[in-house]
Amino acid sequence: MGHENITEFILLGLLSDEDERIACFVVFSLCYIAILSGNLLILLTISGSCLREQPMYFFLSYLSFMDVCFTSTVAPKLITDLLAQQKTISYNSCMAQMFYAHFFGATEIFILVAMAYDRYAAICRPLHYMVIMSRQVCYVLLMASILGAFLHSILQVLIIIELPFCGPNQIDHYFCDVFPLLKLACTDTSLLVIVIISTTGVLAILTFVALVISYIIILSTLRTRSSQSCRKALSTCGSHITVVFMFFLPLIFTYVPMADSVGSDKVFALFYTMIAPMFNPLIYSLRNTDMKNAMKKMWCRDTQLEEK
Repeated sequence: MGHENITEFILLGLLSDEDERIACFVVFSLCYIAILSGNLLILLTISGSCLREQPMYFFLSYLSFMDVCFTSTVAPKLITDLLAQQKTISYNSCMAQMFYAHFFGATEIFILVAMAYDRYAAICRPLHYMVIMSRQVCYVLLMASILGAFLHSILQVLIIIELPFCGPNQIDHYFCDVFPLLKLACTDTSLLVIVIISTTGVLAILTFVALVISYIIILSTLRTRSSQSCRKALSTCGSHITVVFMFFLPLIFTYVPMADSVGSDKVFALFYTMIAPMFNPLIYSLRNTDMKNAMKKMWCRDTQLEEK
């Protein structure tokens, strides 16, 4: 354990130009507010309506909660650092940020898998749907997602805390992540890079492929259905597929290439830390009739009560 020499790191962040940083501060602050308000709106709508009884919305409410948590591990620091002179982060805070970013991010991935399984059961096995997706099964899938994410995150942290950090302490990123930290270690980390690519990278690719295959099966099943049920199912699956692509593609680009591409990693990371969580509520509420109706009922009921 040779990290005594370095007690803090300096995050180089996204930009060096002062004017660009101020512009980004405004943009990212607005993005963060949109992420919080959009996802909280989804959470409140689902918890306050009968939608919460349906497995799909049960998972969607947890996906929104994870979005808020995931972005909150990265965004506040990114936003404040855009205006700060010294962008330092302590060693312990850095490890904590890395753990939570991986934990909430991986939980989201597993919840997206559970949602795909739910859509498969609803469309391909409609007669057995209530048994396949009972509330007990939903909780088991949720707990499995959380446990899987915890194991994944703790592995990342255990890899990093064993490394000696004695030299440069500038992280070429806007949050603490595995590859930028591996570059700073005072030892050969080429084997660890392979380990991380083969765990995180392969996990991302396999999950993405599994999700794409499941949606192909679902869509091919839909060809035999009536046009109305087909349209409804397509709109639900369409929103899921959009979210999956927005989240996974940048993630795969970040963790699958060799660790030399950290510069472009920062741009890719923006997609899954800021942009995807911001669009999730829009995709799920605007493209979803049930969600729109529940929002109208809930929020219009509140205004009617106030008028009375």
